[in-house]
Amino acid sequence: MSHPHPELGPPPPLSQDTLRVVPLGGLGEIGRNMTVFEYRGKLLIVDCGVLFPEEEQPGVDLILPDFDYIRDRLDDVEALVLTHGHEDHIGAVPFLLRERPDIPLVGSRLTLALLTAKLGEHRIKPETVQVGEDDRRSFGPFDLEFLAVNHSIPDALAVAVRTDAGTLLHTGDFKMDQLPLDGRLTDLAGFARVGSEGVDLLLADSTNAEVPGFVTSERDISPVIDKVFDDADQRIIVACFASHVHRVQQVLDSAKAHGRKVAFVGRSMVRNMNIARDLGYLTVPEDLLVDVKQLDDMRPSDAVLVSTGSQGEPMSALSRMANRDHQIRIEEGDTVLLASSLIPGNENSVNRVINGLTRWGAQVVHKGNALVHVSGHAPAGELLYVHNMVRPRNFMPVHGEWRHMRAHARIAESVGLERDRICLAEDGVVVDLHKGRARITGKVQAGYVYVDGTSVGDVTESALKDRRILGEEGFISVIVAVDSTSGKIVGEPEIHTRGAGIDVEAYDEIIPKIQDSLENAASDGITDPHQLRQLVRRGVGRWVNESYRRRPMIVPVIVEV
Repeated sequence: MSHPHPELGPPPPLSQDTLRVVPLGGLGEIGRNMTVFEYRGKLLIVDCGVLFPEEEQPGVDLILPDFDYIRDRLDDVEALVLTHGHEDHIGAVPFLLRERPDIPLVGSRLTLALLTAKLGEHRIKPETVQVGEDDRRSFGPFDLEFLAVNHSIPDALAVAVRTDAGTLLHTGDFKMDQLPLDGRLTDLAGFARVGSEGVDLLLADSTNAEVPGFVTSERDISPVIDKVFDDADQRIIVACFASHVHRVQQVLDSAKAHGRKVAFVGRSMVRNMNIARDLGYLTVPEDLLVDVKQLDDMRPSDAVLVSTGSQGEPMSALSRMANRDHQIRIEEGDTVLLASSLIPGNENSVNRVINGLTRWGAQVVHKGNALVHVSGHAPAGELLYVHNMVRPRNFMPVHGEWRHMRAHARIAESVGLERDRICLAEDGVVVDLHKGRARITGKVQAGYVYVDGTSVGDVTESALKDRRILGEEGFISVIVAVDSTSGKIVGEPEIHTRGAGIDVEAYDEIIPKIQDSLENAASDGITDPHQLRQLVRRGVGRWVNESYRRRPMIVPVIVEV
């Protein structure tokens, strides 16, 4: 089984009969999906998504793929294919188009509509190419065929990439719901047909590779939602992804059946549902929707709110409701339905929101106590089915954390694929397909690029470390005036602390030590401000650690007079 090694160097020059695969995101993580295919000097990109930050990345809004590998070759990009409209697959497109605005964006009708609205907020007018299942289009040396797949958003696609060096099948995110709400099945016949022609490399969704069996149908959720409506005496607040059109449709249907009105809350929810309705993906009964401002004039038992915030995002509508920081205030007897599964890493945030909602008297229905969500990703039984249908010559698990990708690799082995034909890679690891054999041949830079406000890429790991220290340990600033000629201390040092948990009275213990240290340095002829700052930092750091067992950020300031 091929896997990355720390000693991997840059890949060799690409020969004319080799197809190169470079994942820049989505391997070893849930999010930031982006894969670059290179053949005969031309590039094809599949997906360009974001990763949402975790607690150890304070202040960060989004995390992007690293475009450095393609930055000098953007003119060689033939197209950017979007498999579906989720943020972890389209969220980074605006940042890529800032560098080359005319990259053709290829995707389904709904995917392009969601993306175009997003790009409008960035004042970017894209060049789009709409495709659907069974369509076949060529972009440079890449011949693409699109196949319908079922997912937790309508209009998702898999893509077969044919070149003279071999054929790839990229599943995108998919599952095999046999009773989908929109009647659009994963094209198993198409998978089998492409497989019978010969697939040299399969790249397949690994998110649920550890989960046994087959996916629960979306239709099984409807009775659970109906029961929530039956049991609720006051307002119902439903939180789900702003792109989960199917789940919102189920909520609208239940609201209609129970004589309730529905208001969308959250900018992305309002925007996406308007797009879905205008394109015919969402059926809204007449007079069902109301503006959120009308809720105050309605009886609580007549109101349903559909909101963002199912992942505990700090600035989402639901989180702000839980914190009493929203125009909609949670009241005793309200019912909150979290109609989504947890993205790994969001557990603490979601639990915090649940506790906040419960504190104000809401009953919270979530995946832990009711069947209110089914995954959009194929579990192990369905992945096994795909491997048996496609019978790829080589396999590369994508879209998943390490445990998911390793589990998917074991599935590939179980159907008879040799270990050395399974490329277990990570972001930046280069896989070359040459004469029917896929091998890891090197590694390129594929680090995190942080978006912080209007800043893109300026926040470093060192800056995040400083933020974590400031947030967890606080800081101490020490201001010392010294004679610019002799280096001797002038007056008494000033100490200021924030968040370090140190009483002002304790300064009396450390100030004499700072003075002694600087006087000794002056006697030794040390006058360089940098050296004096280091002396102060070490002395104060040692004292804080020994006295308080803390490691705050220490900022010494030497003022020469």
